[in-house]
Amino acid sequence: MRNIFKLVRIHSKKVVQEMKNDQEYLSDNREKFNKELLDFIAIPSIAALPEHSKDVQRAAAWLRARMSEAGIQNVEIMDTGGQPAVYGDWLHAGNDKPTALIYGHFDVQPVDPLELWDIDPFKPIIKNNKIYGRGASDDKGSMFIPIIVFESIFRTSGTFPFNIKFIFEGEEEVASPNMPEFVSKNADKLKCDMIFSADGGQFSEDECELAVAYKGILGFDVEVTGPDTDKHSGLYGAAIANPVMALSQLIASLKNDAGEIAVEGFYDDVIPLTSKDREEISRVPFDEKKFAEQAGATCLDGEIGYTPLERVSARPTIDLNGISGGYQGVGTKTVLPAKAFAKITCRLVADQKPKEILKKIEKHVKKHLPKGVTGKVIPLQDEGEPLLIPSGLNSMKLAREVLKDIYGKDPYIIRVGGSIPILSAFYRFLGVYTTTFSFQLNDENWHAPNEFFRLSSFYKGQEAYRQLFHKIGNLG
Repeated sequence: MRNIFKLVRIHSKKVVQEMKNDQEYLSDNREKFNKELLDFIAIPSIAALPEHSKDVQRAAAWLRARMSEAGIQNVEIMDTGGQPAVYGDWLHAGNDKPTALIYGHFDVQPVDPLELWDIDPFKPIIKNNKIYGRGASDDKGSMFIPIIVFESIFRTSGTFPFNIKFIFEGEEEVASPNMPEFVSKNADKLKCDMIFSADGGQFSEDECELAVAYKGILGFDVEVTGPDTDKHSGLYGAAIANPVMALSQLIASLKNDAGEIAVEGFYDDVIPLTSKDREEISRVPFDEKKFAEQAGATCLDGEIGYTPLERVSARPTIDLNGISGGYQGVGTKTVLPAKAFAKITCRLVADQKPKEILKKIEKHVKKHLPKGVTGKVIPLQDEGEPLLIPSGLNSMKLAREVLKDIYGKDPYIIRVGGSIPILSAFYRFLGVYTTTFSFQLNDENWHAPNEFFRLSSFYKGQEAYRQLFHKIGNLG
């Protein structure tokens, strides 16, 4: 028995020493990692623009080289049918150790409007302890962290405490259209016990969060057609239907006076919020007045019976994103337009299915279309299923422990109004829920001019992933 205790003490001492060494490695190489992140951000990997397709591939090549340099094995650029993905692994910890999958994305948003940037978005700089450049926060800074933390542990110990896989995609910012099929086809390669996403965020510099739900998304156009061509409004305006007016009436029919979506069956599959759910949401500090001011809104509005935060984070929505039709130039052109168009998106919650919701909307359009016009619903590429993550996951428990240690307080349990499309695909094809473990903050101008990533977040994320990886390694 005494010998067993001695071995335990020796093992514990070794683990502590390894942690000290890899912590020092991160500190000693801080400037090197900063410079590498600048180089990564400098690649204009904009998936949405065809002229930058080669740049997305170039970012994938940079990532492949950097992952290999870190000691990650079997690194390869994989075809998805669209923009490439980069895979790598290290699988020598043994069958008694878990396998974790780390996810992130290396594509970035377009930079328009360029004139609002203070710098060239692809000539990143460090200023006031912040890294400025497109993709610095979303998601190159955050996804780089687990790579260098892997390196710190592997280079200082000569091994790694668990089996690990990495998958980084190049089309998240265009809703990951090819990734569900990619995950399905490569389910064996991606097989794992837990998943951590390096895309997501934290609540603030001093407060942390864990996301337990993400909304799904459905995007579509509505096209309304009247006469065969624009018509003189004086000759035809009182006698035939106006497509722009008809579209306006149709859009107005989508919601009732209580702010509820009036599409028949829209809420049928929505999982109701429990009292515990609402209690967790209410814990999140949310200043309604400040929220309205930040939005530039005179007041808050929405579905009656729910708080603004509940509506944003946990209730489905339908939003008119754009409308067009008829003359848009200077002065007057007295025509009755031939066509009118609307762009609409829905944010969905568990257990709504995008394809089923689309069918219900098509029925609604057919039923409520004013006479004298025809209409059709045109599905768009934007489609992703919602995700509700159950409590009690091992990965969630470990992440919560680390965040509490790093921030000195329990994380807020939140539901996210946005979407990370691939997370539902992970669950569907791998049978594993994803825990978001990322350190960008939502004030860092994601998708906007002058995007930045705090160096303090970059370093905090490194320490958090270091602790997380050691905790996973202690499982078995």
